[in-house]
Amino acid sequence: MTVFQDERLLFTPATPNNNPIPLIFAFPNEYTIGITSLGYQIVWATLAARSDVQVSRLFTDIAETLPRNPELLGFSVSWELDYINILNLLESLDIPIHGSLREDSHPLIFGGGPVLTANPEPFAAFFDVILLGDGENLLDEFINAYQEVRNAPRAEKLRHLAQVPGVYIPSLYRAIYNDIEGEIDRIEPLDYNIPPFIEKQTYRGNTLSASTVVTEKAAWENIYMVEVVRSCPEMCRFCLASYLTLPFRTASIESSLIPAIEKGLKVTNRLGLLGASVTQHPEFETLLDYIDQPKYEDVRLSIASVRTNTVTEKLAQTLTKHNTNSITIAVESGSEKVRNIVNKKLTNDEIIEAAQRAKAGGLKAMKLYGMVGIPGETESDVEATVAMMKAVKKAAPGLRLTLGCSTFVPKSHTPFQWLGVNPDAKKRLKYLQKQLRSQGMDFRPESYNWSVIQALISRGDRRITPLLELTRDYGDSVGSYKRAFKALKGKLPPLDYYVHQDWSCQQTLPWQHLQGPLPQKTLQKHFEEAVSLQN
Repeated sequence: MTVFQDERLLFTPATPNNNPIPLIFAFPNEYTIGITSLGYQIVWATLAARSDVQVSRLFTDIAETLPRNPELLGFSVSWELDYINILNLLESLDIPIHGSLREDSHPLIFGGGPVLTANPEPFAAFFDVILLGDGENLLDEFINAYQEVRNAPRAEKLRHLAQVPGVYIPSLYRAIYNDIEGEIDRIEPLDYNIPPFIEKQTYRGNTLSASTVVTEKAAWENIYMVEVVRSCPEMCRFCLASYLTLPFRTASIESSLIPAIEKGLKVTNRLGLLGASVTQHPEFETLLDYIDQPKYEDVRLSIASVRTNTVTEKLAQTLTKHNTNSITIAVESGSEKVRNIVNKKLTNDEIIEAAQRAKAGGLKAMKLYGMVGIPGETESDVEATVAMMKAVKKAAPGLRLTLGCSTFVPKSHTPFQWLGVNPDAKKRLKYLQKQLRSQGMDFRPESYNWSVIQALISRGDRRITPLLELTRDYGDSVGSYKRAFKALKGKLPPLDYYVHQDWSCQQTLPWQHLQGPLPQKTLQKHFEEAVSLQN
């Protein structure tokens, strides 16, 4: 029995018509990871529900029967470093990894997902088409437009698709540099028939996503996922999940969430409520009451990270009753100054109260998410995080505490996109580890070195494409990136330019021609507000 036979579908695939588009939809990682991605599930189901498409799935370890001559090959990209698997999969299908080398006989390679919507430029050479934004409307519009030119030459197809809002054709744009090792001068279309700007597409409906398949082979075994909210109203200034996905949208309880949950719980008893700020749904209490019905008493409930001041004893009791022992909150720092800089509207008292309510409601553990290297942070602010964790432990004795901690990485379309990574973050992670583990608290740092590579890709432009390819040849380690920079010296800016250097608000950004929800002037205003709070 294959893993596909273990799947329980929650939608009805269409019967393909007599001349469907042969399409491969890939996730550049193993099946167990890809099938746990709600975004991947939704796009696959949308394609499979069309009678004019014959879709086959592809993962790094398994595939459905693939068409001999696919016309379209799509990738859902949710992790920057998965680009290596994209290149490997293309080569396994005998498709040139560079779009410029593909011919009419090759499929069009398209991609979407949070990585490509944020900043596709490092990967521009690998894709013929990039879909920017929410797939609800964009995906169907892309397929419909492709149908109109299905039998045309490749170049004509791409020019036609470039007219669809949210569809970005990288080969129809060029970047011009002041200096090959310096800033970008401008990014422009090849001619006046191509739109100078591409706008990210935003779905504004109140029916959000829910799982289209449940399987025990998923990383979260047998989980049925429901998207409760999209984006986040808090707008922490470093946060891509908030700024890139604005505005904050909530799913309708009556017409969306309850019908979706009823449908999913017919095939599994594990429910996951997803969203960057789930508990800020205006009717979240109503949703809890619904799940708390006797008929769902055996349901195991998981909730994504929740806003600290929405942790109530009732929420903790409901989670405990439904077989969850822990809750996750994002606090960023124990320093009030640092939280003000990032626009985290939170006090230490509220963090302590959340822990006390979690314990009172029966939860055994709490995971806090923090960050080091935030702009304006000093060593005394890191010490404040240690003091805050000690205060939480004292106020809620017996509650098992974990601090997961990352390094600040600048992200496109956020107010902090102009700022570099602070090299002091590495020693600050070590300081937190030493202090918290000596107090009997679990400390889980993310790798500083890989954060540097993430920053490189997050702020990268087309000049780093050869570097990404070379790194793959060198073996995909942190040292491989440094080795590749040495080999390509004089052909692109140094690592420091992309990772550690603060950029001017006046310079052309690699994603300048790709418009997010907020204009640059608004992001700059938010950035300047943060700078004013650093002293």
